[in-house]
Amino acid sequence: MAIEIKAPQFPESVADGTVATWHKKPGEAVKRDDLIVDIETDKVVLEVLAEADGVLGSIIANEGDTVLSAQVLGTIQEGGVAAAPAAAAPAAAQAAAPAAADGEDDPIAAPAARKLAEENGINIASVAGTGKGGRVTKEDVVAAVAAKKAAPAAAPAKAAAPAATAPVFAAGDRTEKRVPMTRVRATVAKRLVEAQSNMAMLTTFNEVNMKPIMDLRSKYKELFEKTHNGVRLGFMSFFVKAATEALKRFPAVNASIDGGDIVYHGYSDIGVAVSSDRGLVVPVLRNAELMSLAEIENGIATFGKKARDGKLSIDEMTGGTFTITNGGTFGSLLSTPIVNPPQAAILGMHNINERPMAVKGEVVILPMMYLALSYDHRLIDGKEAVSFLVTIKNLLEDPARLLLDI
Repeated sequence: MAIEIKAPQFPESVADGTVATWHKKPGEAVKRDDLIVDIETDKVVLEVLAEADGVLGSIIANEGDTVLSAQVLGTIQEGGVAAAPAAAAPAAAQAAAPAAADGEDDPIAAPAARKLAEENGINIASVAGTGKGGRVTKEDVVAAVAAKKAAPAAAPAKAAAPAATAPVFAAGDRTEKRVPMTRVRATVAKRLVEAQSNMAMLTTFNEVNMKPIMDLRSKYKELFEKTHNGVRLGFMSFFVKAATEALKRFPAVNASIDGGDIVYHGYSDIGVAVSSDRGLVVPVLRNAELMSLAEIENGIATFGKKARDGKLSIDEMTGGTFTITNGGTFGSLLSTPIVNPPQAAILGMHNINERPMAVKGEVVILPMMYLALSYDHRLIDGKEAVSFLVTIKNLLEDPARLLLDI
């Protein structure tokens, strides 16, 4: 019986997808829950798994084809094992073959074929016969044995890199390689251009002394990790916590524009920009204002692992009222991040560098970080933007303010 392989049901925010990679070939044996094909959308890569044991029959949607929700991608011939696509045709003849004389369900097979099948652990009933009247020949069993041995070798394909990577050229090599842009990369590019075209975007800067946070982290990181079951205390949780507090005081920074209306959000869904092999993704911490530092750190660590493995779901990357991006992870000293529509602002963190600073008339070496806040000037005035960034600076330089709510 043929089972249809269908594309997943896409959410309303995703119109269609692209067939990225077929992990099985026609005629190749598959088991239930084996990864069959990847569908790339403009947000995530969705995996389509086998619904039953069998053999991959036909492929209807080839790699690179655009598909819609629940569209048929191919078929699985349930229960059988074939060595090649050509083996699917004799299956019909096998179905029409008469039953064995002794009343068993096994097909007619030559004695040599039965013996060879038993020696190699092959179910003779699963072998497509190509002999007269659907008779299973020794050659049919040899082909089935070869297919059985080849099937495990296909498993590593699941771990193959899902996205095209930059080629490596030898010195003096003047060749060129053209690689199609992934949907994720194309969507990121489109949204960034739209943001700059449709917004009155402006960026304001400040700097923060990271020594108080670094001292606090150094003092309590071991106890924090022990208390919270291995969750490590990083810097991002302090920034998320400071941002949620600042968003309460400046609700316009947490708002968005919808047509002629301003939508104010009574919650803080903080997007955390994460770099992956497929491009920039922004998973969202829901109701971050209610989360503890440990919950924030655990959520960010989970998102990071999922992003590396390509396991982020569409729901985890949908929405968000404010975004934080950390270019300092890659050594960035200063940047002007681009707002992620329909949000109104984005906070950019950068590298921590020791710099000479004037403190009470003396020069002191302090670990300093530049902060950047890009915002939509249609919605947020300069006074609000600067005050918002100063609030984050003050909260980070005196972490007790986060606990005392001052």
